[in-house]
Amino acid sequence: MDLRVQGPGPTAPFLGARDLFETEHELSLPVYVRLRDDPDERTWAGHYDDRHVLNISRQAASSAMARELALHEFAHMARYEESHPSHIQSTEEVLYLALAGRSVERRKLAHCYQIANHMKDIYADDITLTVGPGEKLLAYLESSLAAAIADRPGSPPGPGPASSPDAGSDSDPSSRSRSRLHPQTRRISPSADPDITAVNAAFALALAERHDLLETDHRLYDLAHAAAMDAPGVDFEGFKHRFRELTREPDSSSYRQVLVDATRSYTSGGGTAAD
Repeated sequence: MDLRVQGPGPTAPFLGARDLFETEHELSLPVYVRLRDDPDERTWAGHYDDRHVLNISRQAASSAMARELALHEFAHMARYEESHPSHIQSTEEVLYLALAGRSVERRKLAHCYQIANHMKDIYADDITLTVGPGEKLLAYLESSLAAAIADRPGSPPGPGPASSPDAGSDSDPSSRSRSRLHPQTRRISPSADPDITAVNAAFALALAERHDLLETDHRLYDLAHAAAMDAPGVDFEGFKHRFRELTREPDSSSYRQVLVDATRSYTSGGGTAAD
């Protein structure tokens, strides 16, 4: 892999991630790492005709999760280069197919992008977890879900577990120019909305089960149960099954249908009109 770190800051996490990644995979295009000053800068990858770009804050690049963040983004780049359906499927097309003629709350419409991003993350982590250990990821999923539950409406005030600096966006970041962007979406719940928190909990549990990362008495099960109880209108078990059982090598049509079904399940019940 041709890796080029731009800007002053740590390079070891990216070199370490490259070495792990190259034990099983490779990228055809060079990777430019852009270190940003803004600590709130989300970690995300841009895909161009002649390169990939990994954007990350210096704060995130100096964190304990830095190598894992980079490895995760390298996996997204690999999925993009192989034209994996999860990374080339238009989310807007799926929303049109799933929601045509329906009125949907704006917040739920935004959450649909996060569901699509979770599916991208599942397929990226099918690569990530073949070349790197899962302990840090499991600890991250646990602490982030605990923080989201502690921050839900009606919770007593008080500090919850600290969230990681690799927070992502709920909105679709796909550019209409020559680049394609992928946001880092490992943050379990940016808004602590009970509905999407339940879906995020299903994702966390599904990812951990898919890769045999946890024992049956792990705390993540209790946290996920609490999240599901907070959102009785969300099919928690259905989403966990969808995420966990995603076909390893789907064709474009079957992947599109899975995403359409997930969108319809999450938005069932209607709401106010969305623009």
